[in-house]
Formats: sequence, C-alpha cells, structure tokens
Amino acid sequence: MTLQGKVALVAGATRGAGRGIAVELGAAGATVYVTGRTTRTLQSDYQRPETIEETAELVTAQGGKGIAVQVDHLISKEVQKLVARIRTEQGRLDILVNDVWGGEKLFEWNKSVWEHNLDNGLRLLRLGIDTHLITAHHALPLMIERPGGLLVEVTDGTAEYNADHYRLSPFYDLAKVAVNRMAWAHAKDLEKHGATSISLTPGWLRSEMMLEAFGVREENWRDATANVPHFVISETPRFVGRAVVALASDPQRSRWNGQSLSSGGLAQMYGFTDLDGSRPDAWRYVPEVQDAGKPADATGYR
Repeated sequence: MTLQGKVALVAGATRGAGRGIAVELGAAGATVYVTGRTTRTLQSDYQRPETIEETAELVTAQGGKGIAVQVDHLISKEVQKLVARIRTEQGRLDILVNDVWGGEKLFEWNKSVWEHNLDNGLRLLRLGIDTHLITAHHALPLMIERPGGLLVEVTDGTAEYNADHYRLSPFYDLAKVAVNRMAWAHAKDLEKHGATSISLTPGWLRSEMMLEAFGVREENWRDATANVPHFVISETPRFVGRAVVALASDPQRSRWNGQSLSSGGLAQMYGFTDLDGSRPDAWRYVPEVQDAGKPADATGYR
C-alpha cells in the first residue's frame, strides 16, 4: 500500500491511537501533519512526556514526512490557521483523522450524572465532541476540493456495541456515541463531493497510558495477562493505524461511507496484521469479557 503524494492531518496525534495512525500513514509514504497540545517546550494538562515533535519524527523515520503543529482544537482560530498553512504548503488535504480526545483524567467510572463531577463531565464533552466539529468545519472544505477524500472519526466502541451498552457515565457515553453519529452525518454531506466518512474504533489499545497503568512496556506487555488474562486481546496503536492506511488505499472505500468500523473487523477484510503478526479483534470478544466479570468498557480505553 502506498500513499505517496497524499496529505493527511491527524488531529490529536501526541500519543495513543493518533500517534499510531500518524506513524502508519508515514510508513505508507504520506505527508502527515500531526497536532496536539504537548510540545517539547509546553506541557498540556496531561503532564505526560509524549510530544507532537516526537510523533512527527516517528512519521519521518518510517518514510513519510511528519510535520508537528501545536494546536488546541477547541480554539477555532488555531484550527483555521492550521488549515490555511496546509493549503499554502500542500495545496490539498486527502485524509483527515479526528482523534482528539483528552478525557482520560476527566471521566469517573460508573457514576450517574448527579454523582459525576459536572465541570469535568462538560469539559470531557467539549474535548470529545466540539474539537471534532471545529476541526471538520475548517478542514473539510479543503479536503473536498479534490474527490476521493477520507474522513476518519476515531471513537471508542462500534455503533452496534455502544447502542445497547452503558459506557461508564452519561458524559463518556454521550461523547463516544456522538462521534459515531457524527461520522454518519458527515457521510451524508461528503458523499455529494466524492468523499468518504467513517467512524473507527480501536480495540483494547496498548497505549502509553494503558501500558503504564498495567506496569508493563510494549516489550513485555504479556506479563500483564497474569493478572488480567483478557489483556491478551489487546492491540498496539499501530494496528488501528494500519486500518486507516487500508481504507485510504482502497479505491472502493466509498462502500464504507457512513459506517462504524473497528480495527479488528477491517483486519479481517483487508488482511493486515499488528506488529507481531497477530490479528486481534477485541470487539468480537468484549461480551465474553463482560460476562467473565471484567469491565468491558476498559477494552476500548484509548
């Protein structure tokens, strides 16, 4: 698969799924603008070591061209300036990945709306929904100037799963369900311009934060299965990145327009694997995990 000559914007690429997607787009030869709030000179409220510069360097090391741009996607003028820069420097945008999140430190497990911290819940909704709409508002006009564009709305959980499973709290639940619906709504507008919109969920993601929470590294992640056997169905952030590359490389990707997809499901369709050659399909097993007494929602944590 090659995406030579293609230009991508991965909004929210500092870490996790966004970083994995950006790196895989780079491995396919794309020019990738990676955005986020954390740089080597300015920390976000996450207070974590990952930076957008590091992500851009990983993209370039894989054979693409990584361009780091500090952007707060809640600030419309910053996103507008970003898109203007892409237009000036590239004259096109072929792939938009809306992966902005930022809610890991805001949600509370199994809390009703009256129990959950209200400010944190509303902040979570702004980060998980408003950022996507602001970015789409400014970036999609550039993308639709050429037919064949691809919008990927990254969320947690397929539309089918989220439809009848309660996701942690009303705030988290709404954020994740809304992104699936958002992709469906964008599809109605984009199909008139020859573009495709889908929502995409990774499975149980071995993000930097998840590995840290389990006390392991990617090199020895299987050690965590001693305490949490179901962690065996987890996947690297690069796996969902390969799902995006498969979609972007498919000349018939419009068949997916408006659909809710998963990394594991697309791997079965396109034949790609994770870094270790495996083909995990977490959402296929989530009900079994839940029946075994584990919090199924943890499998979608990104």
